[in-house]
Amino acid sequence: MPSNKSVSDAPIVQFTNCRILRDHQLQREDLWVREGKILNPEKLFFDEKGSADVQLDCKDSIIAPGFIDVQINGGFGVDFSLATDDFRSGIDLVSQKILSHGVTSFCPTLVTSPPSVYHQVLPQISVRNGGAHGAGILGAHLEGPFISKEKKGAHPEHCLRTFEAGAFQDLLATYGSLNCVQIVTLAPEMRRSSEVIQELTKRGICVSLGHSVANLSQAEEAVQHGATFITHLFNAMLPFHHRDPGIVGLLTSDKIPAGRRVFYGMISDGIHTNPAALRIAHRAHPKGLVLVTDAIAGMGLAPGRHTLGQQVVEIDGLNTYIAGTKTLSGSVATMDTCVRHFQEATGCSVETALEAASLHPAQLLGIEHKKGTLNYDSDADFLMLNDSLYVQATYIAGEEVWRQDVSGM
Repeated sequence: MPSNKSVSDAPIVQFTNCRILRDHQLQREDLWVREGKILNPEKLFFDEKGSADVQLDCKDSIIAPGFIDVQINGGFGVDFSLATDDFRSGIDLVSQKILSHGVTSFCPTLVTSPPSVYHQVLPQISVRNGGAHGAGILGAHLEGPFISKEKKGAHPEHCLRTFEAGAFQDLLATYGSLNCVQIVTLAPEMRRSSEVIQELTKRGICVSLGHSVANLSQAEEAVQHGATFITHLFNAMLPFHHRDPGIVGLLTSDKIPAGRRVFYGMISDGIHTNPAALRIAHRAHPKGLVLVTDAIAGMGLAPGRHTLGQQVVEIDGLNTYIAGTKTLSGSVATMDTCVRHFQEATGCSVETALEAASLHPAQLLGIEHKKGTLNYDSDADFLMLNDSLYVQATYIAGEEVWRQDVSGM
């Protein structure tokens, strides 16, 4: 073929001396990046007769896709469920700070709130690419208010709603807009939820089942109508029972439509789920496990009192409770901590632990062709990690956006 160096004059960066997570395995290969995308080196050599402009020695690091957090309520003093005048600067702060946790894209999550909060906050959330300014925003995750009173967890009861005569119109009126919404968590046992699930799915919005007292057949019906996710498995749902395993039973149900996979979120912080429960879920359905932080405004802050939407919460170590109670209310764990705890608790491979925070959430959202892998032509959002899975550097679109400061270590 004729030389085709003119395909692009953008610099080509070659990351050498690394182990790349590709096709579910760590492979000793180089990673080639140009214009924010991962290059196929064979095409570069043979079609373009090209070569690297810059070579970077990764010093035997692991290179893995950037983490994707589909459930994060805030952090560093910022609460996504509070309508403030400087909401945008708050979301900017969180997106910047979570780069050090290896998160390259996320779904800002709003807990059950009054309609006025959704109407003020949602127009201020826009889908955007990540970069030096912070992690990319994939769209909002609306957790509630269409959830069960019995399993409300840390959600304020006075804000809970049901689907009335209008069903989907009730939901639209509550949220005001679905323009930037990526996920909606609802309780599938609610009357008229099936038509709401169908309407949301039709619009490309992922429906998640959670904060619910649904039995297994109600959960299966929701999946048949399009639901694909379970919000923080085991938390805020009926406990597993051998005669009716409830939502948990979806992990091994034989009534999932052909070609469909049910994913489930897990808060792997050592607090929300006993390690044995984490192991049971992982062994039952490893390809569906999605690590989430469910982090609240107190993540990254000192112990004490903080907010979660309309509630006051208290942080005591890694425990977060609604003030004055022992009701768990989100987490203060970071995504990289969750990945390490998951690997330690389950004894799974490094590859499996990393994919639960990258490939699986991308598959859940249907964006695995561009995020969550290091396949050719996908976005060059990736991490350098050491063998203990501590993040050393974070890259978005091939540019370094965070690096561990080793000067003081």
